[in-house]
Amino acid sequence: MHSNPWKILAAKNVYENPWIHVTEFEVLNPKGKESIYGKVSFKNRAVGVVAIDSESQVFLVGQYRFTLEQYSWELPEGGSPIDESLLATAKRELLEETGIKAKKWEHLLDIHLSNSVTDEFGCIYLATDLEYGESNPEDTEVLMVKKLHLDSAIDMIYKGEITDSLTIAGLLRTKLLFIERKIN
Repeated sequence: MHSNPWKILAAKNVYENPWIHVTEFEVLNPKGKESIYGKVSFKNRAVGVVAIDSESQVFLVGQYRFTLEQYSWELPEGGSPIDESLLATAKRELLEETGIKAKKWEHLLDIHLSNSVTDEFGCIYLATDLEYGESNPEDTEVLMVKKLHLDSAIDMIYKGEITDSLTIAGLLRTKLLFIERKIN
């Protein structure tokens, strides 16, 4: 472990809404100079799901992202309230966004999504042995569901068609997992 080279002199809450709060810190930076640092803290944790069938077909969700001002292809994903387990959120989001239930669940990885300005934590699950039903997206979501082979989804990453960090990490980890299991 490394020691913290930053010294906090003061902190003030500069903005808050139901999803985030922003704190501005007066600090001594690692060189000992006075500075400020802003931190965005999320009130939920991010959860993504790689749902994959027996033919290595994965499910992506497409939607227009307000913050990016562009369309985005992503894993089924959403926010996990602190009082809900990460797995319960994964199951809820997969069903809500795609209509899919999975009989088997496996934790794939944990991820910090943009650790220079936020403490946002993400978790990604692998869902297999799938059952299909009707989706029920939230009122704020206009979603399109796409089913494609895992390798085609990874090609979308290489072409810059997928830029969401949870999705990139989840799909690449799934591909590595499949390679590891075939080798062993």
